[in-house]
Amino acid sequence: MNAKFQGCLSHGDRRRLTTLLQTLETEADHFLGYPCNRAFDYSELFPFLAYTINNVGDPNVKSLYRLNTHEFEREVVDFFAGQLHAPQEIWGYVTNGGTEGNLYGLYLGREILPQGIVYYSEDTHYSVAKILRILHARSIMIKSRPDGEIDYEDLAETLKIHRDVPPILLVNIGTTMKGAIDNLDKIHAILKNLAIHDFYIHADAALSGMILPFVDNPQPFDFRHGIDSIAISGHKMIGSPLPCGVVLAKKSHVRQIARSVEYVGTLDTTISGSRNGITPLFLWYAICSRGVEGFREAVESSLQMARYAVDKFRQAGVDAWRHRNSLTVVFPRQAEETLKRWQIAVHDDIAHIITMPHVEKWQIDALLQEMLDETNHHRRPQPGRPAG
Repeated sequence: MNAKFQGCLSHGDRRRLTTLLQTLETEADHFLGYPCNRAFDYSELFPFLAYTINNVGDPNVKSLYRLNTHEFEREVVDFFAGQLHAPQEIWGYVTNGGTEGNLYGLYLGREILPQGIVYYSEDTHYSVAKILRILHARSIMIKSRPDGEIDYEDLAETLKIHRDVPPILLVNIGTTMKGAIDNLDKIHAILKNLAIHDFYIHADAALSGMILPFVDNPQPFDFRHGIDSIAISGHKMIGSPLPCGVVLAKKSHVRQIARSVEYVGTLDTTISGSRNGITPLFLWYAICSRGVEGFREAVESSLQMARYAVDKFRQAGVDAWRHRNSLTVVFPRQAEETLKRWQIAVHDDIAHIITMPHVEKWQIDALLQEMLDETNHHRRPQPGRPAG
């Protein structure tokens, strides 16, 4: 490194960095409400941070910009294609997260069916409404069942009313708050019953897309069950210091939006121009170092922790539950101080924790004890008030 860039920070600036690191270390032990896995070690890849690695353009086409990791990105896409039983004519790239993957899938759907209406449930991730505004896409929100799945009766009735317009369906493979998985078989049965032949299905599998391939009895979720594209996060079940993800789509759909760009000597098929070249390397490293069995073990261990949490909560009188093959443990909303301390996600009257691979029993036990202490505190007579 050039010497002129070394030793420039003041004592105060260095102290701020030290304080930040200490804060992150402390907060990481109280991180239960969001699906980010911090059980990773990419220190072997630190030397690559000395280069401006930019995966501009299509990962399958050579670029004039050769400081890239396209070769590794293609291997990451191939791994996901295999786990998702993708057809031979599949295409994909490493995104900056699930929102970009959903944007890409809905963008393809809108381009293929420009007059189409997007259908999504009220339990869909908040970013989808924003994506629809960006795309200026017509859309209808469908009711959800109490457990978070899309309401199939409402979907069928709404599709019937608009059966002259091709549907673009966003299905949830694990909803944000409840971990619910929309049933692709039921959705296809509805489409068949209504004789709807022109449609596009995008699957938001941000978390569950790296869980279901590694369980013995997964719900329908992949290309075998009639989807056109799918988005999965990389910083969630796999784990990464930088947000990232993967989107896969049928190559025939992607061809319709591809454009040649002379400036970088490649095809423009992705959402962003310049793209992160480090995150494909992180994902490749995780895939190669852990392998399918490593991911399977991590998933099973995390599911066991979810079962442990539900059992402990119920034994203590807390009404906790989860869906099959889900790490999302749902329970009644708690005191605000408890929610803040453990960084627990909430919506209306429910809260959840997500038992990612870094979550340990002591954390669940400590959270539960704090919840019980808070409940008992409110039950005790307050000073100056009659006990009766």
